[in-house]
Amino acid sequence: MARKIVRWVAIGLVAIVILAVAGAFLMPRYRIVERSVDIDAPAGDVFAVVSDLRRFNEWSPWFGRDPEATYTFTGPADGVGQTFHWESDDPDVGSGSMEVASITPDDRVDIALDFADQGTAETWFTVVPEGAGSTVTWAFSTDLGFNPIGRYFGPMIDDMVGADYEAGLQKLKTLAETPPPEAPDEE
Repeated sequence: MARKIVRWVAIGLVAIVILAVAGAFLMPRYRIVERSVDIDAPAGDVFAVVSDLRRFNEWSPWFGRDPEATYTFTGPADGVGQTFHWESDDPDVGSGSMEVASITPDDRVDIALDFADQGTAETWFTVVPEGAGSTVTWAFSTDLGFNPIGRYFGPMIDDMVGADYEAGLQKLKTLAETPPPEAPDEE
């Protein structure tokens, strides 16, 4: 009798594992997070900021979380190939790089993300003129592949990334809407 119980428990556990793995593959492989903000600044001015990785830390939601983090830039000063590297021991910041993969002038910037040992993803910005201002959308996409654990964590990506994107877009809005300081009068 005890052997039968052990056998049925083992079969039950195997069935649960199979169902859990199969269930993971019913979940989406790709996860996309998008956030937008309206900015009272011309689209061209806003596009100049989001397409220049050297300016990213001016509005990054992560900059300043780790004063010991290091940031370096490689590649061209602007356009495709600009690369922004960061290194931090703080798990909230991590280490990795962003590289501008393509630019559609005054419209869209596509960036390849590499989170070192945590994998890769894509992010992009679109800037759409809206009257005298613009609407900026910041999006993130990741491929969870065939990793069942990753697929179960997939629904949490929006919560993990979305709040930071909202904070970054609010900083971008403030930056873009603040007039540049006036040059001192020369006498």
